[in-house]
Amino acid sequence: MFEDLLAAWDGDEAVVRFDEPSGAWMIVAVHDTTLGAGMGGTRMKPYAAAHDALADALRLSGAMTLKQAAADLPYGGGKAVIAVPELPARGSEERHRLLVRYARMVDAMGGTYVTAADMNTGQADMDVIGEETTHVLGRSPELGGSGDPAPGTAAGVFHGIRASAQRGLGSDELDGRTVLVQGAGSVGARLAVLLHEVGAVVVVADVDPGRAKETADRVDGTAIDAEAVIGTECDIFAPCATGGVLSAATIPKLRCRVVAGAANNQLQEPYDAELLAEAGILYAPDFVINAGGVLHLAGFETLGWTPEEMATRLVGIGDTLLEVYDAADRDGLTTDQAAVRLARSRLDAARSPSTSSAASSAASPSAG
Repeated sequence: MFEDLLAAWDGDEAVVRFDEPSGAWMIVAVHDTTLGAGMGGTRMKPYAAAHDALADALRLSGAMTLKQAAADLPYGGGKAVIAVPELPARGSEERHRLLVRYARMVDAMGGTYVTAADMNTGQADMDVIGEETTHVLGRSPELGGSGDPAPGTAAGVFHGIRASAQRGLGSDELDGRTVLVQGAGSVGARLAVLLHEVGAVVVVADVDPGRAKETADRVDGTAIDAEAVIGTECDIFAPCATGGVLSAATIPKLRCRVVAGAANNQLQEPYDAELLAEAGILYAPDFVINAGGVLHLAGFETLGWTPEEMATRLVGIGDTLLEVYDAADRDGLTTDQAAVRLARSRLDAARSPSTSSAASSAASPSAG
């Protein structure tokens, strides 16, 4: 099964290691380094089988290539998965030892991959990884990092929602608009607050009902059951949990005019973008709207941006989406196709002979 997955993959490099002390599989997939070192988060979770973890890493690394290119950053696409039998407790010695071994694996790759936090990993984990390698972003500020990128992700999604409302609802004003936020984690909860501050009516769902209620109470909103998300009426649906929520089974049941959220890989299949268009639903391509996190990490830790420059770039996510929507309308494409074309055009430009020297100079940005 590993052989089949790798043979069908169009990426550059995959490193796979079985960690005998923990029983975990450590997988790093570097999809493309045209623009720079492959950068993407490390997710830690149990999988039904090791090949499922590999498939996740390969798929997500390709999405990161598109995200970095669409965000116009000097990084390529990469992703890592630590497939554990069960999640080790945060702060435990078991978790620390596992992360140290993983960090040494990342370091041995010589800078082709730069890691950051992802599902079930966070700033404290990046601090541990930083004990063994400089190829890590998102460490705590006292250790030289930029901290948790979730606020940047949430802010970028907020600006993307406003741009999408302008195109799909006729105005970027969110006062009185109902926004359904699926997932009340670090990004979804922050997004709910930003929406509340501009007068949106916020509905929150999460697999943890207590977390959904806590977030809803904070924004004078309403918590609903996680199973009721698909089919709940709203103006804007903001998926901020796991991927694959938009499919041939769910799209006909949606009761919204815009889908714009932080979750990765929201489309179960590429064709689902066409189903959304046919249903009259404007879709904000996930790898464009959720780029605030990589902007935060690269901007503060690699590119030396000021807070003002960061704020401008996060607002720019909305501008990029409007460019994507214009291209989709003009050229008869889905919004997903238009966004992919934008990202690939930047990759193709970097590969062209006239820009090869510039691409080379940006190929290995400092991750320290």
